[in-house]
Amino acid sequence: MAGVFNFAKRLWRLLPFVGAKPPVVSVIELAGVIGENAPGRRGLTYSRVEHAIEAAFKPRRLAAVALSINSPGGSPVQSRMIFSAIRRAAAKKNKPVFAFIEDLGVSGGYILALAGDEIYADASSIVGSIGVIAASFGFQEAIARLGVERRVHTAGESKSQLDPFRREDPKDVARLEAILEDMHRQFIELVKERRGGKLGADDDIFTGAFWTAEPAKARGLIDGTAHLADFMKARFGDDVKLKRIAPDRGSLLRRLFGGEAHGRRGGGELLAEIEERALWARYGL
Repeated sequence: MAGVFNFAKRLWRLLPFVGAKPPVVSVIELAGVIGENAPGRRGLTYSRVEHAIEAAFKPRRLAAVALSINSPGGSPVQSRMIFSAIRRAAAKKNKPVFAFIEDLGVSGGYILALAGDEIYADASSIVGSIGVIAASFGFQEAIARLGVERRVHTAGESKSQLDPFRREDPKDVARLEAILEDMHRQFIELVKERRGGKLGADDDIFTGAFWTAEPAKARGLIDGTAHLADFMKARFGDDVKLKRIAPDRGSLLRRLFGGEAHGRRGGGELLAEIEERALWARYGL
């Protein structure tokens, strides 16, 4: 009986109107600054991407998952959480992951790319910036000229450290630098873990420098230049089906009635927009 069933199954597959169904490649779109911004503006976060990652690994004929990345970085924590979620799903489903960098795959954006078993970019893509940065402003002179007296009361000697309305305390700066060094060490370890023997011996790989595709490949940060659709057709056949999956955009009510939708921008939101614009502008975009 089993033999008859198997024969019928093979015969069914040979029928011209049935044919073999094409393989599926899920494409997770990871574009924008990583982390939460001011109300009304949402960056890439684990909570936004979680369902997209789950959906990407669900198709029955799944051949691979592709990451379409265009990010200047942002929160190292959210970057690592998204990275880890992709790697967990890939291990569970035993499927390969390919990362494709568009304009930018730098800093936290490069952490996202490290979730790929292979990383590709356009010839003009910007890749790297393996470093950590903390930036702020100092307003102590401005507040003095305005004749404003700042009153701050704390419990805990370090609670008001790095207050932008006071002169920097060397002890506070030393604490911040220690945190940045620790985060940088974690970043370096992740790159070495994921890129392994592909990394070159160049002294500038972990300095925070960034490059276009050719020098990035020479340093072992990417595997080559390629565009997502062309690569997938070459790898899985011309009939491969690309299933694009975007992160959650938030509730309809939030999008319709958020401050940005009505042209209202508070000071915090405007500052977030300036900071986001500055992140892209660092790389000429």
